Amino acid sequence: MGEGHTTDTNPAARRIVLLDLDGTLTKSDAGIIASATRAFQEMGRPVPDAAEMRRFVGPAIIESMRRNGVPEDQLDRAVAIYRDYYSRTASFDDPAHPGSKVPGMLVNSVYEGIPEQLRLLRSQGFMLAVATCKPEFQAVPVCRHFGLDVLVDAVYGASRDNSRIAKDQVIRYAFDGIGFDAGRGDRALMVGDRWTDADGARACGLDCLGCGWGYAEPGELKAHGAYLTIDDVSGLDDAVNEYFIV
Repeated sequence: MGEGHTTDTNPAARRIVLLDLDGTLTKSDAGIIASATRAFQEMGRPVPDAAEMRRFVGPAIIESMRRNGVPEDQLDRAVAIYRDYYSRTASFDDPAHPGSKVPGMLVNSVYEGIPEQLRLLRSQGFMLAVATCKPEFQAVPVCRHFGLDVLVDAVYGASRDNSRIAKDQVIRYAFDGIGFDAGRGDRALMVGDRWTDADGARACGLDCLGCGWGYAEPGELKAHGAYLTIDDVSGLDDAVNEYFIV
């Protein structure tokens, strides 16, 4: 068990909730899969099957490309093609405005109930920060487009140059950004839907609350050490509060 159940006697101590983005706050599989499919096609490589493509949601894209046989000397090109479709080129139908085209990152939606849960948690004094393996230059505009940026205190993501891509690296980067201080009594919890969230949390000495509405395969979160998995967005506030009870 991580630091979440220590005694808090310092009134300046903060209760920090780190939130994954894809599969936790947003339903983003369609845009990610469509962009990755275009990358495989342009590179003349076979497109993985549907089950494998679904696994692209969560880990860094370069890791998913590597896992699916893209040679090391072609990884940078694969990622560049993916990022063009995902971030820049308006190639896909906009689910919110039929007839319009958008880049893959906007083929996306916020899970029903998430805004209300975030507002509730902030009203109760929690500090909320997005911590995602999506590159920060993509995560920030996604959060802004869907109005999530005003519901959290900060957004932290992976680096553009792939030097910060693993979830533990992103968590440490977020901690640096918010000035996390366990010695002062700050406590934190990771909330996410994939093994990357659970593994990253554990590597940083944190617990992970699993989100069963996301993209984890059956048993994945438990196998990777999530202390609890909730199935409905409506249970997020209660689960977070229960975790931080002294």
